[in-house]
Amino acid sequence: MGRRPQPEIKERLLDACTDHALEHGLPDRLDPLAAAAGTSARMLIYHFGTRDGLLRAVLEHARQRQLSTFGDLLRVRPDQPYTVTLATAWTVMTGPEGQPYLRMFGQLRESAAQQLWPDFRRVATTDWLGPLEEGLRSIDRPELATLVLAVIRGLLMDLDATADRTRTDRAFSDFLSSLDHQIVRERPTAQRRPG
Repeated sequence: MGRRPQPEIKERLLDACTDHALEHGLPDRLDPLAAAAGTSARMLIYHFGTRDGLLRAVLEHARQRQLSTFGDLLRVRPDQPYTVTLATAWTVMTGPEGQPYLRMFGQLRESAAQQLWPDFRRVATTDWLGPLEEGLRSIDRPELATLVLAVIRGLLMDLDATADRTRTDRAFSDFLSSLDHQIVRERPTAQRRPG
């Protein structure tokens, strides 16, 4: 008679493997993940089936963490303009808290890693459209979600390629300023804020 599945052990292993992968990247072998989880490669295979099964689970778990953290950053706050919310989200996404996710999911653009999650590029785009549409609805511009997402993704790729944080931060700030100006210009005179 075989052992019964123990979901709490699998979850603990997945958390430890995800922590390690976010800090060090996806490994080629299971040994670093096994060491980080305090177990053996054999036990990882027992719980996740294959190396690729484990790596897919790690990617999906990391993605859920990212969606939870960054999704909260994009949430509308009644006490601040949505462009301020976007500026704060950009700072966190590109800062120390966001860097591990950018590194990990950047690996999925490489052909070998992309096979672990073939649909990732589409999902990585559509996941963010809903939260951005909701946020931009607060300023009556939900249709700008695709544009805002394209700017964020483009600047993230630029930052990844050049490591020029000053220039990409300035570009995002300029984009948000132009968005603010467009919103003020399109708002009827009676609704405009004094200033």
